[in-house]
Amino acid sequence: MKELNINDFTYELPAGRIALYPLDQRDQSKLLVYQKGSIAHKQFSSLADFLPHNATLFFNDTKVIPARLHFTKDTGATIEVFLLHPVSPSTLVVEAMQAQKKSVWKCTIGNLKRWAEGTSLQKELGSLAVTASLVNREEGLVEFLWTPGVSFAEIISRSGETPLPPYLKRKPDVSDRDRYQTVYAHYEGAVAAPTAGLHFTNNVLQTLKAKGIETDYLTLHVSAGTFQPVKVQNAVEHPMHTEQVLISRNNLENLLKNRFIIPVGTTSMRTLESIYWFGVKLKKNHEAIFSIQQNDPYQNYTSLPSTEEALQEVIRYMERKQLDILTGETSIYIMPGYTFRICRGLITNFHQPGSTLILLVAAFVGDDWKNIYHEALANDYRFLSYGDSSLLLPGRMEN
Repeated sequence: MKELNINDFTYELPAGRIALYPLDQRDQSKLLVYQKGSIAHKQFSSLADFLPHNATLFFNDTKVIPARLHFTKDTGATIEVFLLHPVSPSTLVVEAMQAQKKSVWKCTIGNLKRWAEGTSLQKELGSLAVTASLVNREEGLVEFLWTPGVSFAEIISRSGETPLPPYLKRKPDVSDRDRYQTVYAHYEGAVAAPTAGLHFTNNVLQTLKAKGIETDYLTLHVSAGTFQPVKVQNAVEHPMHTEQVLISRNNLENLLKNRFIIPVGTTSMRTLESIYWFGVKLKKNHEAIFSIQQNDPYQNYTSLPSTEEALQEVIRYMERKQLDILTGETSIYIMPGYTFRICRGLITNFHQPGSTLILLVAAFVGDDWKNIYHEALANDYRFLSYGDSSLLLPGRMEN
């Protein structure tokens, strides 16, 4: 893989252009429509007017959990425990959320120096109580014990805060519980929202249906790594975060219809492209594990299967294993030089300078990402998680 200077993927983002709060109406945000080099400025509520008739939109239906927990010591010191991913009794988020009485999570811990070895932190939740104990200080492993009879999901629902992105630099308020969540969120486990989906309303979804636009749902539990900045000069050397994904048999069948695939958000795009690379692995080894590494797409392959062949491999794997839902993980790193195998369009927000998300956009539209962001800045678009949206269609629509 060639060297990528991260300085080539930065731009000036004034602090005042970062949307600190969402609009009152989700679908009233601006929509920048990019198609083969041309740019138009629209409103998100009109999205369906700019989609090809044979499009299928793939949504990420992960649900943000209130992952930020605060414990107060007898001394008055506050310890913040931020949930990252489960370790026990299951590493599967969907199972860990239903755990009873006990669970271990990898966490980031604020004010860790005030948390002495061998001491536990307690939090009273009315008739419920939760206790946190350090299992491994270096690795940030925390064990939670709580009142029997309720799930871990209920415990954090009653005690946690919405994990707003760090760049918002504000505390969450009551409205964030609803607004930092898509209207179709279903499977609990994300610690950051798939923000491209925040613009969708039931009205927009009904408009898509009325115009014959297909929709489907997959799951990637967004991790805090999505906010991790690229700290190395050569962006290729950036260590990409790993996230858990869930794919259904229905997802694969819809992909095989060869419709115009448009992911809603970078997380959906990374999930869809990861399916192809799992098919590549299965082509070589029918017992391969669904674990996509960041450099898998950049190996010196002598030949690669077609998209259809790779998808069929995954279907056969699910048939052999008698699976309706396929669970795996991905740390796929989509950057300039990547060849897209499944996705032909993208709905996404406007991202931080010098981020892996900018690299993904640049991989998809080439150097035109600079024109897109220049136009957004020049036309008063709102940026980042609570900001405005874009529809990127770099190729032929085939309408």
